[in-house]
Amino acid sequence: MAKRIDVSGLNVYYGSFRAVEDVNITIEPRSVTAFIGPSGCGKSTFLRTLNRMHEVIPGAHVEGKVMIDDEDLYAPGVDPVAVRRMVGMVFQRPNPFPTMSIYDNVAAGLRLNGVKKRSVLDDVVEKSLQGANLWNEVKDRLGRPGAGLSGGQQQRLCIARAIAVEPEILLMDEPCSALDPISTLAIEDLISTIKEQYTIVIVTHNMQQAARVSETTAFFNIAGAGKPGHLIEVGPTAKMFSNPSVRATEDYISGRFG
Repeated sequence: MAKRIDVSGLNVYYGSFRAVEDVNITIEPRSVTAFIGPSGCGKSTFLRTLNRMHEVIPGAHVEGKVMIDDEDLYAPGVDPVAVRRMVGMVFQRPNPFPTMSIYDNVAAGLRLNGVKKRSVLDDVVEKSLQGANLWNEVKDRLGRPGAGLSGGQQQRLCIARAIAVEPEILLMDEPCSALDPISTLAIEDLISTIKEQYTIVIVTHNMQQAARVSETTAFFNIAGAGKPGHLIEVGPTAKMFSNPSVRATEDYISGRFG
C-alpha cells in the first residue's frame, strides 16, 4: 500500500557541510512528485534521505524528521535495510547486476529476504517484469544476462527489480538522463501506469518530463557557492509551470537561469 511522506525541519550534512537546509514537505501517496532545480541544489541529496541511502557516504547525517505514515525513519533502532525494502530506488544509470541473468536480477531482493520457493519466485519475476512493461520483450530469454539488454530495457529491468520486493515508495534519481527519447517515453509511460500503486518521487533536470509525469513539483535552489540547498516552492505541477508564486521558480522554469 502506498504511503504518505511528511518531512519537517530536515537538514542534511556531510561532515560539517550542510548540503540541504530546513526542508518541509508532504508527499502524497499514489501520485508522482517531481524535484527540479539546478545542479548542486540538493535535490538528489534530499531524495536519498527518504530511504537513508545518503548514509553510505561517510560523515553523512540528518537533523529533523522523515515520517512515512506514522513511522519515523530516523528513530533509534530503525534498520536502514528495512527502510530500503519499503522505499525502493532507481538510479540515474541502469545498474543491473552484470553477472546475473534477467530472472536472477529481478529475484535478487526476494532471495535476500529469504524467499526460496521456485514457484513463488517465478510468479513474482513474471509479475514484476509485466509491471515494468518488459515481460513480452524478455520472457523467452530470462536466463540471459541482464547486462545484455538495451539501455532502456536495463532501466525497466531495474524498476522490475525494485518493485519485486513490493515497496510502498519508489524513488527515481534522473532515471531517463542516460536514455534515448524512445526509451525515455517508455519509462514515462511506465511511471504513469504504476503510480496508482506507489508513492513516486522523481528527480529530473528535464522540465518537460516533470510537466508530463508529475502531479506535484518541488523546486530546489541554492543561494550561492558553498551555500546549502533550499526547497523554494512546492505545488501542483500545472500551477508551478503556469503561475509559480516565487520569482526564482519562474526564472528557472522559463530558462532564465540554471
